[in-house]
Amino acid sequence: MRLYTKTGDDGTTGLVTGGRVGKDTLRVEACGAVDELNSAIGLADAACAHEEISQVLCGVQHRLFDLGADLMTVADEKSGGGGEAPAIAWRIGPEQVREAEAQIDAVCERLPELRQFILPGGCELAARLHMARTACRLAERRCVALGRGEKVNHDAVVYLNRLSDLLFALARLANQLEGVQDVTWEGG
Repeated sequence: MRLYTKTGDDGTTGLVTGGRVGKDTLRVEACGAVDELNSAIGLADAACAHEEISQVLCGVQHRLFDLGADLMTVADEKSGGGGEAPAIAWRIGPEQVREAEAQIDAVCERLPELRQFILPGGCELAARLHMARTACRLAERRCVALGRGEKVNHDAVVYLNRLSDLLFALARLANQLEGVQDVTWEGG
């Protein structure tokens, strides 16, 4: 199989449900932001020497592929219309949101209570996780923007919201595991 198909040379890309859309549409922008987030998580994982964090990041990367497929699935007449995506779509659902919440709770139980804002940074892994967190917030904003005009799986947006919290908690855990203090914000 060739890596290139030439089908996107006209500035369009294919949807899971068939059909093509412009590469500059809000749908493709949202999917691209999720792809950038996935790459940022991969970059963080490349600097990770902690198996417990690495396992979480790997699982998240798989869920983000599911989310990308979800974003690239559009309801059409073949799926019965009514705005429901066809059954072939990989979906982020309440169970993935609950899993992220459980992971956040498990990480936060190990951390000192947060009483001040902290600056993004610390050890290299924590800094990369903070970059992934900001990429996650961008992906969330892109999905919200898409949802203003088109149907978007609400659980996917909620998952991104929880994921940014999980990445924040993991950044704090990375600093703790590396013996690096979080730097608190000193308002000026």
